[in-house]
Amino acid sequence: MVQVDRSGTIRLRIINGATATAFTVDLGALEGTLIAVDGQPVVPMSGRQFPMAMAQRVDVRLQIPSQGGSFPILALREGAPERTGIVLATAGATIGRLSVSGDQAGPILDNVLEAGLRATAPLAQRPADRTFAIDLAGSMQGYAWSMPGAEAIEVRKGQRVEITMRNVSMMAHPMHLHGHHFQVVALDGRRFAGPVRDTVLVPPMRTVTLAVDANNPGRWAFHCHHLYHMASGMMATFTYEGVA
Repeated sequence: MVQVDRSGTIRLRIINGATATAFTVDLGALEGTLIAVDGQPVVPMSGRQFPMAMAQRVDVRLQIPSQGGSFPILALREGAPERTGIVLATAGATIGRLSVSGDQAGPILDNVLEAGLRATAPLAQRPADRTFAIDLAGSMQGYAWSMPGAEAIEVRKGQRVEITMRNVSMMAHPMHLHGHHFQVVALDGRRFAGPVRDTVLVPPMRTVTLAVDANNPGRWAFHCHHLYHMASGMMATFTYEGVA
């Protein structure tokens, strides 16, 4: 239980620290305003449910009603009834016991929310200096995963780089780039000024394009944040020229 004030405004930062589970954050009786993803501000968006793939973060602003009460904030497991979370409660409020399982399975994640997000501080508009196309491939049979095309990602400092990831498998992949933030600039080929992030979900048989400014020289991990996919072959690097 987290005690809050009547009529108070709070900011929740929720982190999906799971190894292999996606969640949908359900605000229950409260309506929240999404104000940041992966620590980067977005144009505010109101709602009661917000999806989170592994490693993603959301910042949500909430207004506590003047009459007070207790307000469960739950993380619904994708495709299963299990849930976890916290309860926001004002002083003296009655807090009921919650089951670890809900009445139905949590939603399957997609990119509907992603398509509606807009960065408040997008990357400067400029053409890409380098483009890369990557397939996210693999199968549950034999549990082998790969990133064909990712072995060739080498960039030069100062370049604008675009990476198009096409998921040709039947599992979703939360793709994470170390050392940088990127902007989501296309979903299934449709260009838009999407959010700035460091982790983006690529659902089955869908395509996501990200843009990143090469401004942090090094040899950086670029991988699926589903641990078992990463360990089974879905790990690559984003490497600057001249870096061993």
